[in-house]
Amino acid sequence: MSIFNKLDAVVDRFDTLTDKMGDPTLYERQDEYQAITKERANLEDIVAAYKEYKQVKADVEEAKEILKNEKDEDMREMAKEELSEKESEIPVMEERLKLLLLPKDPLDDKNVIVEIRAGAGGDEASIFVADCYRMYNNYCRSLGFKTEDISVSAGDEGMKEVIFSVSGDKVYSKLKYESGVHRVQRVPKTESQGRIHTSTITVAVLPEADDIDFQLDLNEVRIDVYRSSGAGGQSVNTTDSAVRVTHIPTGEVVACQDERSQLKNKDKALKILAARIYDKIAQAKADKEAAERKGLVGTGDRSERIRTYNYPQGRCSDHRIGLTLYSLDKIMEGDLSEVTDALVAHNQAELLKGQEE
Repeated sequence: MSIFNKLDAVVDRFDTLTDKMGDPTLYERQDEYQAITKERANLEDIVAAYKEYKQVKADVEEAKEILKNEKDEDMREMAKEELSEKESEIPVMEERLKLLLLPKDPLDDKNVIVEIRAGAGGDEASIFVADCYRMYNNYCRSLGFKTEDISVSAGDEGMKEVIFSVSGDKVYSKLKYESGVHRVQRVPKTESQGRIHTSTITVAVLPEADDIDFQLDLNEVRIDVYRSSGAGGQSVNTTDSAVRVTHIPTGEVVACQDERSQLKNKDKALKILAARIYDKIAQAKADKEAAERKGLVGTGDRSERIRTYNYPQGRCSDHRIGLTLYSLDKIMEGDLSEVTDALVAHNQAELLKGQEE
């Protein structure tokens, strides 16, 4: 099927969905309504770009017709200028249409839960967890995303673990490539001889599960309550406010005690658990697709070392695509766009290559 046949099929589907939205009873069927509006919204950019492309093609034909039949030199000169301008736009527009036709990651529109944990390196790893937590918060703020802490486990220095949610427009599309092992190389504050230490942290970006896509079966969940320990105000060791939830089929466990309210801790724990189970399902699918196209950047393997932050050299290297940037200070302040844009571009190039083979 040619690109234009595909585009015509997209337009037909868009028109069909638009007609369905005209059904006055559709809103009564919320699941169907949400599915239709979501699918239609995902097609809007392609349909608008194709409409613009066809207009430019029509302008080219009109300019050619004028040059063929018009005798007035001023009109001919204007037609030549327009023809030159419009013809130069066509290849650019065709490349954009090819990109828009690439298969969409169905998770790209999702909000996410981000989990950052200290790995090897003791206190230095915990300090880097706090550094990356700040980096991601700044990056999300620059994109207009909203972040909210879910669980924080402090270490002697920095953070042993932090879990937070991110909501906004197409959040997963911006953060999905951050999952994996992040390695930091620098001289710790406690190092008296100036030796460079290597530490690691892990980052997991989990798409939040919508009811329309996935629902956690509470019959498969065991919920235990116990007394909080550590910081937490008057509730500590006086009420059973901490909650531990266990997904029986997989053995996945989430504990939450940050809130004084047992109900709030339960809601947070179930939210994290649902995201983890949903992520396992999505990860299996992503791994299969990545295996079929070996050049694709994976988003699931938490054990893969994906990036090194070398402070003495001011260097940030993404090992998956061979990207090296000497702007570590800016990156740690939250300016991640050059990294994420490169990862997106690499994936798009590999998808295009796969379609052409």
